[in-house]
Amino acid sequence: MVIGSGGREHALVWKLAQSPHATRIGCAPGNAGIAGERLRANGEPVTCCAVGAEDLPGLLALASEQRPDLVVVGPDNPLALGVVDLFREHGLRAWGPTKQAAQFEASKVFAQEFMERHGIPAPKAGVFTKFAAASRFAAGLGGRCAVKVDGLALGKGVMVCGDMAQADAALEEILVRRAFGAAGGRVVIQELVEGTEVSLHALCDGRSAKLFPTSQDHKRARDGDQGPNTGGMGTYSPTPFLTDTHLALVYRDVVEPWLKGCAAEGIDFRGLLYPGLMLTKDGPRVLEFNARFGDPETQVYLPRLDNDLVELLEASVEGRLGPIQLEWRPMASVCVVMASGGYPGAYAKGRPISGLAEAARLPNVKVFHAGTARSGDEIVTNGGRVLGVTAWAPDLRRARDAAYAAVECIRFEGAQYRRDIAAQALMAK
Repeated sequence: MVIGSGGREHALVWKLAQSPHATRIGCAPGNAGIAGERLRANGEPVTCCAVGAEDLPGLLALASEQRPDLVVVGPDNPLALGVVDLFREHGLRAWGPTKQAAQFEASKVFAQEFMERHGIPAPKAGVFTKFAAASRFAAGLGGRCAVKVDGLALGKGVMVCGDMAQADAALEEILVRRAFGAAGGRVVIQELVEGTEVSLHALCDGRSAKLFPTSQDHKRARDGDQGPNTGGMGTYSPTPFLTDTHLALVYRDVVEPWLKGCAAEGIDFRGLLYPGLMLTKDGPRVLEFNARFGDPETQVYLPRLDNDLVELLEASVEGRLGPIQLEWRPMASVCVVMASGGYPGAYAKGRPISGLAEAARLPNVKVFHAGTARSGDEIVTNGGRVLGVTAWAPDLRRARDAAYAAVECIRFEGAQYRRDIAAQALMAK
Protein backbone atom coordinates (compact mmCIF):
# COMPACT_ATOMS: atom_id res chain seq x y z
CA MET A 1 0.00 0.00 0.00
CA VAL A 2 1.45 3.34 -1.11
CA ILE A 3 0.31 6.58 0.52
CA GLY A 4 0.20 9.69 -1.67
CA SER A 5 -1.06 11.04 -4.97
CA GLY A 6 1.82 12.79 -6.74
CA GLY A 7 4.49 12.06 -9.32
CA ARG A 8 6.77 10.60 -6.67
CA GLU A 9 4.08 8.11 -5.67
CA HIS A 10 3.38 7.18 -9.30
CA ALA A 11 7.10 6.45 -9.76
CA LEU A 12 7.17 4.37 -6.57
CA VAL A 13 4.09 2.36 -7.62
CA TRP A 14 5.52 1.86 -11.13
CA LYS A 15 8.79 0.49 -9.72
CA LEU A 16 7.17 -1.61 -6.99
CA ALA A 17 4.83 -3.12 -9.59
CA GLN A 18 7.86 -4.51 -11.45
CA SER A 19 8.83 -6.70 -8.46
CA PRO A 20 7.93 -10.41 -8.52
CA HIS A 21 7.19 -10.03 -4.79
CA ALA A 22 4.29 -7.64 -5.46
CA THR A 23 1.02 -9.49 -6.07
CA ARG A 24 -1.32 -6.68 -4.99
CA ILE A 25 -0.79 -2.92 -4.72
CA GLY A 26 -3.16 -0.28 -3.43
CA CYS A 27 -2.63 3.47 -3.36
CA ALA A 28 -4.36 6.09 -1.22
CA PRO A 29 -5.52 8.29 -2.79
CA GLY A 30 -3.52 7.82 -6.01
CA ASN A 31 -4.21 9.54 -9.32
CA ALA A 32 -5.31 8.72 -12.86
CA GLY A 33 -1.86 7.49 -13.91
CA ILE A 34 -1.39 5.28 -10.86
CA ALA A 35 -4.80 3.70 -11.51
CA GLY A 36 -3.55 2.70 -14.96
CA GLU A 37 -0.58 0.65 -13.70
CA ARG A 38 -0.55 -3.15 -13.66
CA LEU A 39 1.61 -5.61 -11.74
CA ARG A 40 4.22 -7.51 -13.69
CA ALA A 41 3.77 -10.64 -11.55
CA ASN A 42 0.11 -11.27 -12.37
CA GLY A 43 -1.26 -8.44 -14.51
CA GLU A 44 -3.47 -7.18 -11.68
CA PRO A 45 -4.35 -3.47 -11.77
CA VAL A 46 -3.26 -1.12 -9.01
CA THR A 47 -6.26 -0.17 -6.86
CA CYS A 48 -6.70 3.47 -5.87
CA CYS A 49 -8.78 4.28 -2.78
CA ALA A 50 -10.16 7.76 -2.13
CA VAL A 51 -8.55 8.25 1.27
CA GLY A 52 -6.44 11.40 1.69
CA ALA A 53 -2.74 11.12 2.53
CA GLU A 54 -3.27 13.14 5.74
CA ASP A 55 -6.43 11.31 6.86
CA LEU A 56 -4.63 9.12 9.38
CA PRO A 57 -7.76 7.45 10.83
CA GLY A 58 -9.00 6.73 7.29
CA LEU A 59 -5.62 5.33 6.24
CA LEU A 60 -5.47 3.13 9.33
CA ALA A 61 -8.98 1.81 8.68
CA LEU A 62 -8.08 1.06 5.05
CA ALA A 63 -4.83 -0.68 5.98
CA SER A 64 -6.55 -2.67 8.74
CA GLU A 65 -9.04 -3.91 6.16
CA GLN A 66 -6.53 -4.56 3.33
CA ARG A 67 -3.73 -5.94 5.59
CA PRO A 68 -0.81 -5.02 3.29
CA ASP A 69 2.56 -6.65 4.04
CA LEU A 70 4.20 -3.23 3.67
CA VAL A 71 2.96 0.36 3.71
CA VAL A 72 5.14 2.83 1.79
CA VAL A 73 4.69 6.49 2.78
CA GLY A 74 5.45 8.99 0.01
CA PRO A 75 4.74 12.58 1.17
CA ASP A 76 6.20 14.57 4.06
CA ASN A 77 3.01 15.65 5.85
CA PRO A 78 1.76 12.19 6.92
CA LEU A 79 5.28 11.35 8.12
CA ALA A 80 5.35 14.54 10.21
CA LEU A 81 1.91 13.67 11.59
CA GLY A 82 3.19 10.28 12.77
CA VAL A 83 1.54 7.86 10.33
CA VAL A 84 4.42 5.35 10.66
CA ASP A 85 4.12 5.34 14.48
CA LEU A 86 0.35 4.89 14.24
CA PHE A 87 0.59 1.95 11.85
CA ARG A 88 3.28 0.23 13.92
CA GLU A 89 1.17 0.60 17.06
CA HIS A 90 -1.52 -1.40 15.24
CA GLY A 91 0.80 -4.15 14.03
CA LEU A 92 1.24 -2.86 10.46
CA ARG A 93 4.68 -2.65 8.81
CA ALA A 94 5.33 0.80 7.41
CA TRP A 95 8.36 2.17 5.57
CA GLY A 96 9.37 5.73 6.38
CA PRO A 97 10.75 7.65 9.36
CA THR A 98 8.82 7.96 12.60
CA LYS A 99 7.43 11.31 13.74
CA GLN A 100 10.58 11.89 15.80
CA ALA A 101 12.88 11.11 12.87
CA ALA A 102 10.75 13.08 10.39
CA GLN A 103 11.65 16.26 12.32
CA PHE A 104 14.68 16.60 10.02
CA GLU A 105 12.21 17.86 7.43
CA ALA A 106 9.25 18.90 9.55
CA SER A 107 11.33 21.45 11.50
CA LYS A 108 14.02 23.56 9.87
CA VAL A 109 15.00 24.67 13.37
CA PHE A 110 15.51 21.09 14.57
CA ALA A 111 17.61 20.28 11.50
CA GLN A 112 19.75 23.41 11.80
CA GLU A 113 20.46 22.87 15.49
CA PHE A 114 21.20 19.16 14.92
CA MET A 115 23.78 20.08 12.26
CA GLU A 116 25.41 22.55 14.62
CA ARG A 117 25.53 19.98 17.43
CA HIS A 118 27.16 17.32 15.26
CA GLY A 119 29.54 19.32 13.10
CA ILE A 120 27.71 18.86 9.82
CA PRO A 121 28.82 21.61 7.41
CA ALA A 122 26.02 24.13 6.90
CA PRO A 123 25.70 27.86 6.16
CA LYS A 124 25.86 30.33 9.05
CA ALA A 125 22.34 30.63 10.46
CA GLY A 126 20.14 31.94 13.25
CA VAL A 127 16.70 31.02 14.62
CA PHE A 128 14.13 33.73 15.39
CA THR A 129 10.54 34.29 16.47
CA LYS A 130 10.51 38.13 16.46
CA PHE A 131 10.80 40.44 13.48
CA ALA A 132 13.26 42.94 15.02
CA ALA A 133 15.88 40.37 16.06
CA ALA A 134 15.53 38.50 12.76
CA SER A 135 15.95 41.73 10.79
CA ARG A 136 19.13 42.62 12.72
CA PHE A 137 20.63 39.20 11.92
CA ALA A 138 19.70 39.55 8.24
CA ALA A 139 21.30 43.01 8.21
CA GLY A 140 24.51 41.43 9.48
CA LEU A 141 24.47 39.34 6.31
CA GLY A 142 23.88 42.40 4.15
CA GLY A 143 20.37 41.15 3.44
CA ARG A 144 21.78 38.29 1.36
CA CYS A 145 20.08 35.35 3.01
CA ALA A 146 17.52 32.57 2.77
CA VAL A 147 14.55 33.01 5.08
CA LYS A 148 13.03 29.62 5.89
CA VAL A 149 9.73 28.80 7.54
CA ASP A 150 10.30 26.31 10.38
CA GLY A 151 7.48 23.93 9.48
CA LEU A 152 6.26 22.23 6.32
CA ALA A 153 5.03 24.56 3.57
CA LEU A 154 4.61 22.42 0.43
CA GLY A 155 8.06 23.35 -0.84
CA LYS A 156 7.22 27.07 -0.80
CA GLY A 157 8.53 28.07 2.64
CA VAL A 158 11.95 29.33 1.53
CA MET A 159 12.47 32.92 0.37
CA VAL A 160 15.83 33.80 -1.17
CA CYS A 161 16.70 37.45 -0.55
CA GLY A 162 19.34 39.61 -2.21
CA ASP A 163 19.03 42.74 -0.06
CA MET A 164 17.47 44.06 3.14
CA ALA A 165 14.26 45.19 1.46
CA GLN A 166 13.61 41.62 0.31
CA ALA A 167 14.68 40.15 3.66
CA ASP A 168 12.40 42.44 5.67
CA ALA A 169 9.52 41.77 3.27
CA ALA A 170 9.99 38.02 3.75
CA LEU A 171 10.20 38.33 7.53
CA GLU A 172 7.12 40.54 7.63
CA GLU A 173 5.14 38.05 5.56
CA ILE A 174 6.13 35.13 7.80
CA LEU A 175 6.47 36.57 11.31
CA VAL A 176 4.08 39.54 11.20
CA ARG A 177 1.34 38.69 8.71
CA ARG A 178 1.58 34.95 9.57
CA ALA A 179 1.16 33.93 5.93
CA PHE A 180 2.26 30.38 6.79
CA GLY A 181 0.26 30.06 10.01
CA ALA A 182 1.74 27.91 12.75
CA ALA A 183 4.45 26.58 10.39
CA GLY A 184 5.93 30.09 10.36
CA GLY A 185 6.04 30.67 14.11
CA ARG A 186 9.83 30.43 13.88
CA VAL A 187 12.21 31.14 11.03
CA VAL A 188 15.72 30.04 10.20
CA ILE A 189 17.81 32.68 8.45
CA GLN A 190 20.76 31.23 6.54
CA GLU A 191 23.53 33.13 4.84
CA LEU A 192 23.51 32.70 1.08
CA VAL A 193 26.33 30.44 -0.02
CA GLU A 194 27.44 30.34 -3.63
CA GLY A 195 28.03 27.28 -5.72
CA THR A 196 26.10 24.51 -7.45
CA GLU A 197 23.07 23.03 -5.73
CA VAL A 198 22.54 19.25 -6.00
CA SER A 199 20.12 16.76 -4.48
CA LEU A 200 21.39 13.66 -2.71
CA HIS A 201 19.38 10.67 -1.53
CA ALA A 202 20.42 8.06 1.02
CA LEU A 203 18.40 4.97 1.92
CA CYS A 204 18.71 4.35 5.68
CA ASP A 205 17.96 1.43 8.01
CA GLY A 206 18.63 3.00 11.42
CA ARG A 207 22.33 2.12 11.38
CA SER A 208 23.66 2.46 7.85
CA ALA A 209 22.97 4.56 4.77
CA LYS A 210 23.33 3.83 1.05
CA LEU A 211 23.95 6.86 -1.15
CA PHE A 212 22.14 7.24 -4.46
CA PRO A 213 23.84 8.84 -7.48
CA THR A 214 23.55 12.59 -7.85
CA SER A 215 20.65 14.53 -9.31
CA GLN A 216 19.84 18.20 -9.73
CA ASP A 217 16.42 19.75 -9.21
CA HIS A 218 15.15 22.98 -10.82
CA LYS A 219 13.11 24.81 -8.19
CA ARG A 220 12.31 28.12 -9.87
CA ALA A 221 9.22 28.33 -12.06
CA ARG A 222 10.83 29.81 -15.16
CA ASP A 223 13.86 29.32 -17.39
CA GLY A 224 17.20 30.60 -16.19
CA ASP A 225 16.22 29.95 -12.55
CA GLN A 226 13.84 32.91 -12.60
CA GLY A 227 10.44 33.29 -10.97
CA PRO A 228 9.08 31.97 -7.67
CA ASN A 229 10.15 28.78 -5.94
CA THR A 230 8.05 25.71 -6.71
CA GLY A 231 7.96 22.10 -5.58
CA GLY A 232 10.33 21.36 -8.48
CA MET A 233 9.97 21.90 -12.25
CA GLY A 234 12.27 19.14 -13.43
CA THR A 235 15.42 17.21 -12.68
CA TYR A 236 18.07 14.96 -14.15
CA SER A 237 20.55 12.32 -13.01
CA PRO A 238 23.50 12.02 -12.80
CA THR A 239 25.05 15.49 -12.53
CA PRO A 240 28.55 16.24 -13.84
CA PHE A 241 29.30 18.34 -10.76
CA LEU A 242 30.01 15.52 -8.29
CA THR A 243 32.53 12.76 -9.02
CA ASP A 244 32.70 9.46 -7.12
CA THR A 245 35.55 11.01 -5.09
CA HIS A 246 33.31 13.97 -4.19
CA LEU A 247 30.53 11.57 -3.19
CA ALA A 248 32.91 9.74 -0.86
CA LEU A 249 33.80 13.07 0.77
CA VAL A 250 30.12 13.97 1.16
CA TYR A 251 29.51 10.61 2.81
CA ARG A 252 32.43 11.25 5.22
CA ASP A 253 31.55 14.89 6.00
CA VAL A 254 27.74 14.77 5.96
CA VAL A 255 26.29 11.26 6.15
CA GLU A 256 28.68 9.76 8.73
CA PRO A 257 28.29 12.58 11.29
CA TRP A 258 24.53 12.51 10.66
CA LEU A 259 24.42 8.76 11.41
CA LYS A 260 26.56 9.23 14.53
CA GLY A 261 24.37 12.11 15.65
CA CYS A 262 21.22 10.03 15.23
CA ALA A 263 22.78 7.21 17.28
CA ALA A 264 23.85 9.64 20.01
CA GLU A 265 20.36 11.18 20.24
CA GLY A 266 18.41 7.93 19.97
CA ILE A 267 16.89 8.73 16.57
CA ASP A 268 16.07 5.52 14.67
CA PHE A 269 15.79 6.76 11.09
CA ARG A 270 14.49 4.10 8.69
CA GLY A 271 13.54 5.64 5.40
CA LEU A 272 14.98 8.03 2.85
CA LEU A 273 17.17 10.97 3.86
CA TYR A 274 17.38 13.67 1.20
CA PRO A 275 19.90 16.42 1.97
CA GLY A 276 19.96 19.44 -0.31
CA LEU A 277 23.60 20.40 -0.83
CA MET A 278 25.39 23.46 -2.11
CA LEU A 279 28.81 22.65 -3.56
CA THR A 280 30.91 25.66 -2.54
CA LYS A 281 34.60 26.40 -3.11
CA ASP A 282 35.08 25.45 0.56
CA GLY A 283 33.31 22.09 0.24
CA PRO A 284 29.70 20.92 0.51
CA ARG A 285 27.20 22.77 2.73
CA VAL A 286 23.88 21.23 3.75
CA LEU A 287 21.05 23.68 3.04
CA GLU A 288 18.29 21.47 4.41
CA PHE A 289 17.20 17.90 5.07
CA ASN A 290 14.15 16.14 3.68
CA ALA A 291 12.89 12.87 5.13
CA ARG A 292 11.37 11.21 2.05
CA PHE A 293 12.01 10.63 -1.64
CA GLY A 294 12.29 13.85 -3.61
CA ASP A 295 9.71 14.87 -6.17
CA PRO A 296 10.66 14.98 -9.05
CA GLU A 297 13.99 13.29 -8.18
CA THR A 298 12.27 9.92 -7.68
CA GLN A 299 11.13 10.05 -11.31
CA VAL A 300 14.75 10.07 -12.56
CA TYR A 301 16.24 7.74 -9.95
CA LEU A 302 13.89 4.78 -10.23
CA PRO A 303 14.27 4.22 -14.00
CA ARG A 304 18.03 3.92 -13.34
CA LEU A 305 17.72 1.59 -10.32
CA ASP A 306 18.43 -2.08 -11.07
CA ASN A 307 17.58 -3.41 -7.60
CA ASP A 308 14.15 -4.75 -6.67
CA LEU A 309 12.57 -1.84 -4.78
CA VAL A 310 10.41 -4.11 -2.61
CA GLU A 311 13.56 -5.89 -1.40
CA LEU A 312 15.34 -2.58 -0.67
CA LEU A 313 12.45 -1.13 1.34
CA GLU A 314 12.05 -4.39 3.29
CA ALA A 315 15.77 -4.29 4.15
CA SER A 316 15.43 -0.66 5.23
CA VAL A 317 12.54 -1.48 7.56
CA GLU A 318 14.30 -4.53 8.99
CA GLY A 319 17.70 -2.89 9.59
CA ARG A 320 19.68 -5.09 7.19
CA LEU A 321 20.80 -2.74 4.42
CA GLY A 322 24.48 -3.08 5.39
CA PRO A 323 25.64 -5.78 2.93
CA ILE A 324 23.32 -4.73 0.09
CA GLN A 325 24.82 -2.87 -2.87
CA LEU A 326 22.67 -0.45 -4.86
CA GLU A 327 22.95 -1.21 -8.57
CA TRP A 328 22.48 1.62 -11.10
CA ARG A 329 22.12 1.43 -14.86
CA PRO A 330 24.90 3.35 -16.66
CA MET A 331 22.59 5.87 -18.29
CA ALA A 332 21.13 9.33 -17.79
CA SER A 333 17.53 10.28 -17.09
CA VAL A 334 15.65 13.58 -17.35
CA CYS A 335 12.24 14.61 -16.00
CA VAL A 336 10.41 17.71 -17.28
CA VAL A 337 7.44 18.82 -15.16
CA MET A 338 4.38 20.09 -17.01
CA ALA A 339 2.43 22.37 -14.67
CA SER A 340 -0.88 24.20 -14.71
CA GLY A 341 -0.92 27.83 -15.83
CA GLY A 342 -0.39 30.10 -12.81
CA TYR A 343 1.50 27.51 -10.70
CA PRO A 344 2.87 27.97 -8.03
CA GLY A 345 0.11 30.54 -7.56
CA ALA A 346 -3.59 30.05 -8.28
CA TYR A 347 -4.45 27.69 -11.13
CA ALA A 348 -7.51 26.06 -12.70
CA LYS A 349 -8.33 22.36 -12.51
CA GLY A 350 -10.29 20.08 -14.80
CA ARG A 351 -8.47 20.90 -18.07
CA PRO A 352 -8.58 17.87 -20.45
CA ILE A 353 -5.16 16.39 -21.28
CA SER A 354 -4.45 15.02 -24.76
CA GLY A 355 -1.45 13.23 -26.27
CA LEU A 356 -0.68 10.92 -23.35
CA ALA A 357 -1.00 7.75 -25.46
CA GLU A 358 1.21 9.26 -28.17
CA ALA A 359 3.92 10.13 -25.62
CA ALA A 360 3.68 6.66 -24.05
CA ARG A 361 4.51 5.03 -27.38
CA LEU A 362 7.92 6.73 -27.52
CA PRO A 363 10.83 4.45 -26.54
CA ASN A 364 12.39 4.84 -23.09
CA VAL A 365 9.76 7.35 -21.98
CA LYS A 366 7.47 7.23 -18.97
CA VAL A 367 4.92 9.93 -18.17
CA PHE A 368 4.43 10.02 -14.41
CA HIS A 369 1.16 11.59 -13.32
CA ALA A 370 1.18 14.10 -10.46
CA GLY A 371 -1.96 16.27 -10.44
CA THR A 372 -4.38 14.30 -12.63
CA ALA A 373 -7.85 12.78 -12.27
CA ARG A 374 -10.27 10.88 -14.47
CA SER A 375 -13.44 12.65 -15.61
CA GLY A 376 -15.59 10.29 -17.64
CA ASP A 377 -13.46 9.11 -20.54
CA GLU A 378 -10.93 11.91 -20.14
CA ILE A 379 -7.88 12.48 -17.96
CA VAL A 380 -7.90 16.04 -16.65
CA THR A 381 -5.63 18.32 -14.65
CA ASN A 382 -6.10 18.19 -10.90
CA GLY A 383 -3.13 20.01 -9.38
CA GLY A 384 -0.32 22.50 -9.83
CA ARG A 385 2.27 20.07 -11.10
CA VAL A 386 0.38 17.86 -13.53
CA LEU A 387 2.86 15.49 -15.20
CA GLY A 388 6.50 14.46 -14.87
CA VAL A 389 7.59 13.58 -18.40
CA THR A 390 10.62 11.31 -17.98
CA ALA A 391 13.04 9.75 -20.46
CA TRP A 392 16.31 7.84 -20.23
CA ALA A 393 19.17 7.26 -22.67
CA PRO A 394 22.87 6.37 -22.74
CA ASP A 395 23.82 10.04 -22.30
CA LEU A 396 22.25 13.19 -20.89
CA ARG A 397 21.74 15.04 -24.18
CA ARG A 398 19.77 12.18 -25.71
CA ALA A 399 17.73 11.71 -22.54
CA ARG A 400 16.88 15.42 -22.51
CA ASP A 401 15.93 15.43 -26.19
CA ALA A 402 13.69 12.39 -25.65
CA ALA A 403 11.95 13.99 -22.66
CA TYR A 404 11.19 17.18 -24.59
CA ALA A 405 10.01 15.18 -27.62
CA ALA A 406 7.47 13.53 -25.31
CA VAL A 407 6.47 16.90 -23.84
CA GLU A 408 5.70 18.12 -27.36
CA CYS A 409 3.13 15.33 -27.73
CA ILE A 410 1.08 16.43 -24.71
CA ARG A 411 -1.44 19.26 -24.60
CA PHE A 412 -3.67 20.90 -22.01
CA GLU A 413 -4.89 24.46 -21.66
CA GLY A 414 -2.42 26.71 -19.85
CA ALA A 415 0.37 24.12 -19.74
CA GLN A 416 3.70 25.58 -18.63
CA TYR A 417 7.12 23.97 -18.34
CA ARG A 418 10.76 24.95 -18.27
CA ARG A 419 12.73 24.52 -21.48
CA ASP A 420 16.17 24.45 -19.84
CA ILE A 421 16.12 21.32 -17.69
CA ALA A 422 19.71 19.92 -17.57
CA ALA A 423 21.04 22.82 -19.67
CA GLN A 424 23.55 23.74 -16.95
CA ALA A 425 24.97 20.22 -16.98
CA LEU A 426 25.25 20.11 -20.77
CA MET A 427 27.10 23.42 -20.79
CA ALA A 428 29.51 22.06 -18.15
CA LYS A 429 30.49 19.08 -20.31
